Amino acid sequence: MPMLDAKTSALIDKMLAGDRLALARLITRVENRAASVAEIMRRVHGRMGRAYILGITGPPGSGKSTVVDRLTALLRAEGASVGIVAVDPSSPFSGGAVLGDRIRMQSHTLDPEVFIRSMATRGSLGGLARATSDVIKLLDAFGKQWILIETVGVGQTELDIIKQADTTVVVLVPESGDAIQTMKAGLMEVADVLVVNKADRAGANPLMTELRFMAHLQRTSPQTPKDIDWEIPVLATQAQNDVGIVELLAAIRGHRGVLESTGALDKRRRARRRAELQALLVEELTAEVSRRLGPDGDLAPTFEAVAAGRIDPYSAVRKILKALAP
Repeated sequence: MPMLDAKTSALIDKMLAGDRLALARLITRVENRAASVAEIMRRVHGRMGRAYILGITGPPGSGKSTVVDRLTALLRAEGASVGIVAVDPSSPFSGGAVLGDRIRMQSHTLDPEVFIRSMATRGSLGGLARATSDVIKLLDAFGKQWILIETVGVGQTELDIIKQADTTVVVLVPESGDAIQTMKAGLMEVADVLVVNKADRAGANPLMTELRFMAHLQRTSPQTPKDIDWEIPVLATQAQNDVGIVELLAAIRGHRGVLESTGALDKRRRARRRAELQALLVEELTAEVSRRLGPDGDLAPTFEAVAAGRIDPYSAVRKILKALAP
């Protein structure tokens, strides 16, 4: 693992001391996957584990940013420190986030206890940038008590939010009836709380009725794996008018309370850390194999032998694994 240069080490010290600019610069390094990322994460590891991670997802146009804005206002009124990670589509020109810091959240930009960062998906199939997990860790180490992750959307390939969040809120609108049909296979597995936003519009009540029926079926189905006894609440909000947000925060806290009282929160976080380790191992092993496949790499002859049919793939795998062992 490469040693940190003096500038990066100083940035970490400043960030841990509460310097917002240092935090922003470290996040940029994490997003750009700088060589120092692993050592940065090692340095901040002992300061993590105190934040509660809240995921907000749903179809584009459902009002997720407004919901995040209103929840942030409530949390700040209680004195909580908040970090916001807004995952936006990638710009085809710069690779960065298209929307930047959300216009609807500008009321919080001057609040020193709110830190907002927009991130680009950068082609991630899960809808979350590869660096999102590390950015969450930095915000946690910085001392944020709540970290809100707003994703670009929801769908079959955009369910990675559950790998990051302790509680996941799925925001829908009455007009998203067609989207519901396409998302049913994964919707209930993602949601801990369901919200029908813009609930003053036509179609809100039928949608809520359908969602409540689905939530009840999921709770009572013996095929659904459960680690807590929780029936997904379906709430109506008009976030633009600040209607239903107090009830939403109460539902989020209710879910958190069940997770904490049953020990499920700790079990989920342990499973998350195991999954992260597995993913990092695969990533590092893939990079190592690719490096050693180069023109002068020691694995290149084995691959060529498989391509030429001189050795079967299974024997080649055993040979490669032996070569990778220290």
